[in-house]
Amino acid sequence: MVVKTLTAVLHREVDLYVAECPEVGTVSQGETIEEAIANLKEATELYLEEFPVKDFPKPLMTTFEAAVNA
Repeated sequence: MVVKTLTAVLHREVDLYVAECPEVGTVSQGETIEEAIANLKEATELYLEEFPVKDFPKPLMTTFEAAVNA
């Protein structure tokens, strides 16, 4: 068994945190950040059991500005 470090991108919805792993495409949620990440880890491990991936390219992440009507 090999342990890989993957990325978790989180955002808050009304009453939940949503966590996504961009390297694999898995998504999960939880009432707390910790629960969302734990659920994402479980979902990702289950996914990778069924669909093994050899290479985990790191996502390219950046920021940008957008005009918003307030």
